[in-house]
Amino acid sequence: MASRPSGHVRAHNTAAVTVVRTHNRSTRLSVGNLPDMSRTTAPPAEIAPVAAVLLGRVRELSARMARRIRAEVGYYGSDDHVPFEELCASCRHNAELVFGQLAHCRGSDMAPARETGRARALQGAPLGELLHAYRVGSELLWSELAAEARASAGVTTDTFVALAAWWMNEGLAAAAGEAYREAASALLLQRERERSVLVEALFTGLLTDSTTLWEAAGVLGLPAEGPYVVAAARVPAPGREALPGIEARLLAERTRSAWRLLPDLQIGVVAAHGPGGEEALLRALGRFPGARVGLSPPYDTLRETPRALRLARLALEGLRGETAGVSRFDDGPVSLLVAAAPEEAGRIARAVLARVLDLPADERSRLLETLEGWYTAGGSTTGAAALLYCHRNTVRYRLRRLEELTGLSLTDPRAVADLAVALRALRLLPPPDRS
Repeated sequence: MASRPSGHVRAHNTAAVTVVRTHNRSTRLSVGNLPDMSRTTAPPAEIAPVAAVLLGRVRELSARMARRIRAEVGYYGSDDHVPFEELCASCRHNAELVFGQLAHCRGSDMAPARETGRARALQGAPLGELLHAYRVGSELLWSELAAEARASAGVTTDTFVALAAWWMNEGLAAAAGEAYREAASALLLQRERERSVLVEALFTGLLTDSTTLWEAAGVLGLPAEGPYVVAAARVPAPGREALPGIEARLLAERTRSAWRLLPDLQIGVVAAHGPGGEEALLRALGRFPGARVGLSPPYDTLRETPRALRLARLALEGLRGETAGVSRFDDGPVSLLVAAAPEEAGRIARAVLARVLDLPADERSRLLETLEGWYTAGGSTTGAAALLYCHRNTVRYRLRRLEELTGLSLTDPRAVADLAVALRALRLLPPPDRS
């Protein structure tokens, strides 16, 4: 806090010392020797008559203070944030507080300043503007106090030194700032809790009414219409995020999202707007090379979020073992059928491929990879051989082995369909318990 009462007294604060100058004389006070207002140090008694005079002028002084704050501090420049009457009342309260403490030689009562700090935090006022307003008001009060003190015969240089030290430690701005930060932190925690509950409600399907969904989208910062994508990432341990800072990274890509941490997963709804929406998500996920993430197909309304989460979980299950990477759900008809009836699909897989599943792991894996390659190549053994980096005869041998084990012919369209469903179920669903 700094002021210059007509060159007679000047006080300023540095990191290490406080210097108070009166005419040609300087007194250096170490910060450690300044009054500690947490102990309610009293101001110098000699200043009490001066403060009593100013206390009688407090209405006029507070009005001047309010006008100056309105002129110099942008946030208070109109009635949009703080009505002028409210600003005047706050200024009067603070002026009465300061001059009352000086007039009655009391230590500081920080409650009003803290209440102002809390109120401005809840209003969303910038902290810098709040502190600027306190500086402007404090400079005016100090100037008036110094001018009145010069006219008083009972105020000595030593009184000014003690008054300056008290004033600089009086700390209304610091108290308001501390209360502001406390209230802002509490408000942030409250909003995060509310946000977390809304995200969970989206994923569990508790929000179904279109108006409620629209309101939830507004609170979460999501667009009211899709496309959206759900991401599900396996966490390294309960309580630890798999994708720390993902929401901020996506926001840097101009992509909105909302996330929730579960014991086993970190799940999020991502607004995949525009031609580069999904690419922005993939770029952000690429910054987590050790993560295991499943993605749902794009969907259009938030009402579909629970289903999209189920598909994202299935995509994640497609990453077998400890393999890191991003798996996107194949939204073809067979995959969607498996997702719609996972228990039935699992039973089909175990019935159709029972003897294959009983094979040693290496052989089972080779046969199933060959079958998948054959489907990918459109039923071409030559194409499958190219995909698998093996000879065409090797592919034919493995396919014949599969036919023997399953009792199904790959020349029968119905058998091909049965095997396709069984294979897709194995890839999408968790592996069966073979204990």
